[in-house]
Amino acid sequence: MDGVTQAVENLKKEWGQAVSQLDENITAIKSCGKTGKGTEEANSLPRLNGSAQDALQLLKSLQFQLDLLAQQLPTFDEVQSGQATLKSWDEQYKKLRISLRNANLEAKDNIRQAAEEERALLLGGGEESTIRRRNLQTKAGMTSAAESITESLRRSRQMMVQTNQQVFSRRLKVNIKDIALC
Repeated sequence: MDGVTQAVENLKKEWGQAVSQLDENITAIKSCGKTGKGTEEANSLPRLNGSAQDALQLLKSLQFQLDLLAQQLPTFDEVQSGQATLKSWDEQYKKLRISLRNANLEAKDNIRQAAEEERALLLGGGEESTIRRRNLQTKAGMTSAAESITESLRRSRQMMVQTNQQVFSRRLKVNIKDIALC
């Protein structure tokens, strides 16, 4: 197995892992608001979406890399197989985007319903609603700080992925030129 074929196999493994991670994120997004902690889970929704967007970005990067590598495979049959894989990845990517969108719509609906229930409990009066209000104020401050840090880390990671993609593309172009010179 030559280097290009091995690189394609590695991309396929990485694709499978990224899809699994994205499926887990989509499942977690769908379940937001269902456990009766609507406002608490609403605060984690941006983090989950950030992670899902990172996974989608990784999948797009892997598609790009496969597109470049598929053209360099040693045999015509392998090139066709690489192109077929690329096409199936594109279809799978589109389906995952739609699933993510539907999961977000479901999560927003769940959170809205949970917030209505929580609002009714808070307005109910009594000792329980006082304790609930106090707990919500404390948790909101901690959650806000954690979400801010997470968002910053997510942006940094996206920048690193883009930089890696650019470096990979440049290296691949250099390797192609080297091969052409031989």
